Amino acid sequence: MNSLQYLSLTLLVLYFVGIMIIVLRSKASENTEDYFLAGRQLPFWALSITFIASWWGGGSAIDLVDHGFNQGISSFWIYGMPVLFSTFLMYLFSKAIRKIGTITQPQLMEERYNKSVALLLSILILIFMTLGVATQAVVIGNFFQSFFDVDYKIAALIGTGIVLTYSFFGGFKGVVLTDIIQFVFLLIAAIVLFIFAYNHSGGFEKVRQIAVSTDKKSFFSFFHNISNNFVFIITFGCSWMIQANIWQRISATKTPTDAKRMMLLAFIVFIPLYLIVTLTGMLSIALFDTVPEGGIVPAIILNYMPTGLAALLFVGLCSAIMSTMDSMINTGALVLSVDIYKHRLRPNANAKQMVWTGKIATLIISFLGLLIALEIRSILKISWIGSDFLATGAFVPLILGFIWKKGNSKAAATSLIFGLLFSGYNLAIALGANLPSAWEIASVQQASIGMSASSILFIAVSLLTKPEEKKATDFIKKAGMIK
Repeated sequence: MNSLQYLSLTLLVLYFVGIMIIVLRSKASENTEDYFLAGRQLPFWALSITFIASWWGGGSAIDLVDHGFNQGISSFWIYGMPVLFSTFLMYLFSKAIRKIGTITQPQLMEERYNKSVALLLSILILIFMTLGVATQAVVIGNFFQSFFDVDYKIAALIGTGIVLTYSFFGGFKGVVLTDIIQFVFLLIAAIVLFIFAYNHSGGFEKVRQIAVSTDKKSFFSFFHNISNNFVFIITFGCSWMIQANIWQRISATKTPTDAKRMMLLAFIVFIPLYLIVTLTGMLSIALFDTVPEGGIVPAIILNYMPTGLAALLFVGLCSAIMSTMDSMINTGALVLSVDIYKHRLRPNANAKQMVWTGKIATLIISFLGLLIALEIRSILKISWIGSDFLATGAFVPLILGFIWKKGNSKAAATSLIFGLLFSGYNLAIALGANLPSAWEIASVQQASIGMSASSILFIAVSLLTKPEEKKATDFIKKAGMIK
């Protein structure tokens, strides 16, 4: 190992020790609400930061830079536009979500529909969160591999193990505390990376000249390839809007007003954050001919920065990846322990037993995510697969459940089952199964067909079956959507 690797490893160990001290010194969780919602005592700004940190994480900090290198400013559509779209939608619904007051999304769906619908949603959320953990395990595995020159599997195991440890002991409160620290680290890292990329590239005029000379005429066109980029808003935006770990943060706010303030603050902050990452990738075409093995971000750190600063940025970017992974683990564990174990298997479990159940569920979600990451190493592919399940299956019954009284349990179950089958079929094809398909996998057409069919099924079944208007009206009134 060279001096940079030794220093980076030392700082990473110190960072981990510091995080564990903070987590272990915080008040121990006494019940499920403590472990998964921090007792609903956290201020809105802290929850807003942990929300920002959970999305502006590994994919945004590392993967988007590579896309910016290849596609230019239009790569903002891959992560930035879906995040802004989904955050805006959640701003509109945040008060209603908080007024319902449930701990989890399946509990909310049970109150609106029935237990069968809640169970189906639990399955979809578990699939999505496990794939989300896998995505971040791939990111941190690739990052550690390129930085320390170690085997990818060992790198992914070490990175996942760090996040698992502090998530296991700290629960949601530990996630929030560490996310605030991680957000500060990532913000500093992103700014420094941009400055170095700008200084060594010669600025945007130099980048424009290189783009023209290399036949990248659309490099500065925000609306280039709009039809293909729009698929990210449809699939990522709709699935992220109903992402359970974000609804968990909304449910954790003190009041419905705090929930709305949290989403507004996040929306405003996301714009410059995603823009600076995209611009860093664009500037990099003056630094590299192609995307280096392991990605642009590690290459900039290794090739253009002094040792001490490079080591600090390494830890900052590690924290970014961890901030996304920990929220995925925590929410997956929440659904597994509360919605499946307690509500389905052991309804009489006491508070102490449920805290330990949450910790065991944390281990299970982490392990499953790591297994997937060891088999599939494409970040965008795993993200797409997970988003397809939520967008196709859960978006329509969740959103229409707040605003349409005629929507009933049979319709919701039909949409969710369709989503599981449709997305599962596409997943099989994406993994290499020789199955017929009338649409291109991971395309605008696929997203449009899936969400349109889900909507048609929900509306048709609602209109053709017995309504549940009293239950629906009571729910919508409780959410404050009607007086």
